[in-house]
Amino acid sequence: MPFTPIVGTLAYLWDVAADRVLLVRRNARPDDDHFGKVNGLGGKLEADESVAAGIRREIHEETGVELTALALRGTVTWTNFGPKREEWLGFVFLSTGWRGDPPAANAEGTLEWVPRERLLAACSHDEAERAAADLPMWPGDRWFVPLVFDDDPRPFHGTMPYDGDQPLSWDYERL
Repeated sequence: MPFTPIVGTLAYLWDVAADRVLLVRRNARPDDDHFGKVNGLGGKLEADESVAAGIRREIHEETGVELTALALRGTVTWTNFGPKREEWLGFVFLSTGWRGDPPAANAEGTLEWVPRERLLAACSHDEAERAAADLPMWPGDRWFVPLVFDDDPRPFHGTMPYDGDQPLSWDYERL
């Protein structure tokens, strides 16, 4: 069966000097499929838009900042994802440079600078460490978010089938 995904972008803005990451706490719209979770920033690609242009547009719309440094860290396919069981192809970026200052909130929710160590703790495979980080994320994020911040320069390319709200598996390779 052909894979016909929604194409999306996801970026993590990393303030290297302060070692913190900008996340959105999706708390503005109770009807949001991501309501109550924290995530990187991004969204759906528009028709006739490149992936790079799409992430720059999304970041500007969501934070008001202009990206000056951007690296593709990987791609992920999600199948049967979320309450609508959607198919997604996500391009995951890391940005370490931008112009402007993000506001405290946007239409999706509160924007929060989170220590990178806390974000990575929320991705731990140790349940107590994850709970102590107190960052409600999609359960599958803990598998790929550490790859966004590691020292391997090669992009990862992964697949993560979901059953609604729960990931079933995770497999990736780096090229």
